Amino acid sequence: QLELVEFGGGSVQSGGSLRLACVASGITAESFGIAWLRQAPGTEREGVSCVTDSGDITNYAEAVKGRFTVSRDDGRKTIYLQMNHLKPEDTAVYYCALDAHDWCRKGVVQEENVVYWGHGTQVTVSS
Repeated sequence: QLELVEFGGGSVQSGGSLRLACVASGITAESFGIAWLRQAPGTEREGVSCVTDSGDITNYAEAVKGRFTVSRDDGRKTIYLQMNHLKPEDTAVYYCALDAHDWCRKGVVQEENVVYWGHGTQVTVSS
């Protein structure tokens, strides 16, 4: 069975950087793309970025384009989200999720496109 666990959240000043990691376990984890989504207080979850199973395609929400970079390791079971030039509006709980239907090849993966979730990691950006 698949399990997703997020690491790397924390508090940072505006303009700073954080690197999140999503560790996937399970014999099929390497065969699927992974999406990053976030949920700010009082809001619905929104897609942030995604990467396909092979890592050949990535997509980003307009709000983070040029600041965030998603990648996965050679074994395809650890997925990273490098976040640079962070802004207070980036404050949210960040989740990784299984892109079960390969939606990342079409665009940014949204909540309705995913099935399996991690438990999230908090990112707080202060001004």
